[in-house]
Amino acid sequence: MVDILHRVGATVSPAEVYAALTTTDGLAGWWTEDTKAEGDAGEVGGIIRFRFAGAPEPAGFDMLVRDLRPGERVLWEVVDGPDEWIGTEVAFELSQEDDFTIVMFAHSGWREAVPFMNHCSTKWATFLMSLKQLVETGSGQPAPHDVQVSNWH
Repeated sequence: MVDILHRVGATVSPAEVYAALTTTDGLAGWWTEDTKAEGDAGEVGGIIRFRFAGAPEPAGFDMLVRDLRPGERVLWEVVDGPDEWIGTEVAFELSQEDDFTIVMFAHSGWREAVPFMNHCSTKWATFLMSLKQLVETGSGQPAPHDVQVSNWH
């Protein structure tokens, strides 16, 4: 198994980052504007549906909210989407270091390193910078306004 790992800091409180990861408006503000929650995005057991216009089919991901610890941790399991994603986990671990909230990001459980994983790693990096921008300035760059890195969007 292989993982995508990133680390980014934002000059806001862990609570502000946590809100951007656990509310539909927050998620739509940094990842994709087409975000819908079945139930509450901030509730364990809920399903969050992320869709991306112009992406190859399936054009999105469904995440099962597995664990939430306010100001500390958000964990999702991918339950629908591209074959390479199904069964993987997406985790955001939050901690305070000086004036920064540090986000330790992991998209773990990939069966093998394939070119799509490289693409997704780059896209995760751009979206994590969008998260940073959203919490620090009030405006992120969610899809469809995100940086296009290849023909895979």
